[in-house]
This record gives sequence, structure tokens and C-alpha cells, in this order.
Amino acid sequence: MTLLAILVGTLVAGIGSVWLAAWLSFGVLSRYTQHMLSLAAGALMATSFLHLLPEAFESEAGAHELFLTLLVGLVFFFLLDKAELWHHGHEHAHGHGHDHGHGHHRHDEQKSTTTMAHAHGKTAGDESPRGAWAVLAGDSVHCFGDGILIASAFIADMRLGVIAALAVLAHEIPHHMGDLAVLRQGSSSRKAAIVKVSMAGAITALGGAVGYVLVDALRDWLPFFLVVASSSFVYVALADLIPQLQKRLSAQETAAQILWLGVGIGMVVLVSALAGHQH
Repeated sequence: MTLLAILVGTLVAGIGSVWLAAWLSFGVLSRYTQHMLSLAAGALMATSFLHLLPEAFESEAGAHELFLTLLVGLVFFFLLDKAELWHHGHEHAHGHGHDHGHGHHRHDEQKSTTTMAHAHGKTAGDESPRGAWAVLAGDSVHCFGDGILIASAFIADMRLGVIAALAVLAHEIPHHMGDLAVLRQGSSSRKAAIVKVSMAGAITALGGAVGYVLVDALRDWLPFFLVVASSSFVYVALADLIPQLQKRLSAQETAAQILWLGVGIGMVVLVSALAGHQH
């Protein structure tokens, strides 16, 4: 019975949050697409600095080990991004004739990060923009950690489990809106973006099942899952999203950008506060 409750709770939290985020991003807020990147940067950074990292550092784990994990995570996601760019350039070379492909890639390499991220995101036929894999990998780790968290709550008390699942659901909505904005950058398909993020969300159920079986053994590792996930969100926000927002804009556009960045942070803060009251 507890396992069934855990699986239902984790699936509702993991996938329900993605669908609600998609409904908001592609429905209510769809006309503000250009501002979604600012919102995404704010939501991802706030999720990391105000939710995941504080939770990790409140645990028994040593600060030195957690900071080391954060550093290794940032380097890992940087290398993942590099591998993705290299692989993509390689594919271009085969797909568009040898000279054109390599020339295009070399030209891309010489551009500034800003233009490169922008150009890479808009390349025809590009299905995964820069940062997409880092976001999905970080999401998967984060969702696995959420699953363990929900499982621990259900094992302790059914009502606590329900509250934990709802808290995770609420927390994940602004964050998944950020993920969808990152994935939508290069891909023209909303459906593909929703499916990819939903698959990462489904890993919450895997975390729940594993958590149910190994709850005591995994509890010690939870802070490290939180830190690895947060390193991916910090990396994507600072290396991929922020450079794209660094373009020279009018005062009005800059103000709008800062406002939406604030909205992204504010949503996470608000949801965290509400979830905190429920506890």
C-alpha cells in the first residue's frame, strides 16, 4: 500500500508538474516567449540557491564534500555541453558537405559565447539547443532525489507523504517552465520539449521505488543528489541563458528582462514559502 502511494505521489509530482508548467508556458504565457529565457534563468538559479543547496547544507554532510561535488558537477556539465557542441558540429560536417560543415563549425567556434549560443540555438534542424542535455541530466538527478524524498515522507507518515508530493509538485512548476524554455530555444516542437522533460519527471517514480527499498542507505546520499542537480541548473543559467540576455538592448527591453528574471526568482521564493507553511 505504501509503495503504491509512493508511486502515485511521485508520478503526480514528477509528470503533473511538467504538464502544468507546459500549460502555463505554452498557453497562458505563450505570447511572452522571448521573456521566457529571463524567467528560466531566474527560476533555475533560485531553485539552486534557495531550495536545493540550502537543503543539502542543512544535512549531516560536510560542507567541503558538498562544495567539491558542486565544483565537479559544474565541470561535468561544462564537458557535457562541449561534447554536445562537438558532436553537433561533427554531424553538420557529414550532413551538409564536408567543407561547409567544418567551416560553419569553425566559424561558430570563433564567435563570442553570446552569438554562438544564439546561432547554435537557431540552427536549422537542431533538435537540442545548448544546455538541453545539461538541463535534462540535472533534471533526472533532481527528480530521482525528489523521489527518494517523497518515499521517505510516505514511509514516515501517509499525510506527510501527500504534503511532500504536493510540495514537490508546486516547487517543480516554475523550474520546469525554465526547462521548457531552454528546450524550446532550438527545437520547433513543443511536443518534443514536453516529452523530454516528462521523461526526466518520470524518474521521480524510479527514485520513489528505489527509495522505498533502500531508504536508509540512500538518505545519506540525498544531499549529494541535490548538489549535482543544482550544479546543472547554475551552469545552464550562467553559461547558456545569461550570455543570451547580455545583448545590447534599449532601456525598456532591459527593464523587461530584469522584471522577468525577478518573476522567475519570485515564483520559486513564493512556492518555497507556501510549501514551508504546509510543513
